[in-house]
Amino acid sequence: MLKGLKRFWRRITDGMALGQLWNQFHTDARISYRLYSQEIDSRRMPGTGRVRHLFRIIKLFLWAIVDKLSPARRVILLIALILFFPYMHLTGFSTNGIFWGCVLLFLLLVLEISDRVVMKRDLQIAKEIQAWLLPPGPPQVPGLEIAFATRPANTVAGDYYDVFPRPASPSPGGTYLIAIADVAGKSIPAAMLMATYQASLKTLAGISSSLTDLAGRMNNYACGNSENGRRFTTTFIAEYNPATRDLIYVNAGHDQPILRRQSGAIERLTAGGIPLGIQENTPYESGSTTLQSGDWLVIYTDGVTEAENIRQEEYGEVRFMVLLYANQNATPPVLLNTILADIERFVGNTPQHDDITLMLLKAV
Repeated sequence: MLKGLKRFWRRITDGMALGQLWNQFHTDARISYRLYSQEIDSRRMPGTGRVRHLFRIIKLFLWAIVDKLSPARRVILLIALILFFPYMHLTGFSTNGIFWGCVLLFLLLVLEISDRVVMKRDLQIAKEIQAWLLPPGPPQVPGLEIAFATRPANTVAGDYYDVFPRPASPSPGGTYLIAIADVAGKSIPAAMLMATYQASLKTLAGISSSLTDLAGRMNNYACGNSENGRRFTTTFIAEYNPATRDLIYVNAGHDQPILRRQSGAIERLTAGGIPLGIQENTPYESGSTTLQSGDWLVIYTDGVTEAENIRQEEYGEVRFMVLLYANQNATPPVLLNTILADIERFVGNTPQHDDITLMLLKAV
């Protein structure tokens, strides 16, 4: 009997400890509250008392929940609530009313779970497809050590990163393209646009052209899929020549990458233009630099520095830079894990609100 209960409990909890279960519930509750409360105007109207304001917020919150149901399921919920209504208890209908109310609520739960299972299955397929679009690991680039990783806020992400040989490179020894991008928004819409970004980058990279021409063509392509600029993409694209250690780059509205010299000096890579997908035929300019042994190039999306803890404090660039200075002699994989672990400690149980992508390159 006891062994059976233990097996049952392990199956229910998936082997998680009580502390882990509570943390998961706490995170799920915060995510659900954020989903429903984002549609509620919680401002207190002039001349409205606290009690009346509280009841107004509760009413809006309940309607926000109900509005997420389909009309048929709203009717099921309404009938279930009527069956639970105290008036029914006074008429002798209490036992049957409570029983059928429970049946209807259970039916509603089953329907919602079935939707969630189907959606979860589709999201898992989308996640697997997206994984095919991202590199499984960093390539071997002469003169560079590379590490990168992404942490999606949802099942699928709107961030993209890659390092790959450029097929149309005019350099005798060949060059490598380094790219990172952040599509405005999250989840499925952002992930779909991320896929179009990947396709356009890989296609246009095969055409012999300058990096500014490549950025311009990608921008024109993005403008046809950006809903009049609402779904824009910030990106940083660079072309690295191992023979000369030269790096040419275009920063299209992306967070400015950090180039930390071996001496400790900091440079920011800013040359470029506006994000992709906002305005067609926008000119882009390029910047250039040369990487020396011991230099670090740190490229990231805003999910890194804007990660929030429970007090809504941002992780911030200062804390980020402290880790970069304190781990100058580390390898990129070690520093990458150090930064991601520090972000996780800082955030705690707070739901992640944006995708986190980080790429570290060290000249050797």
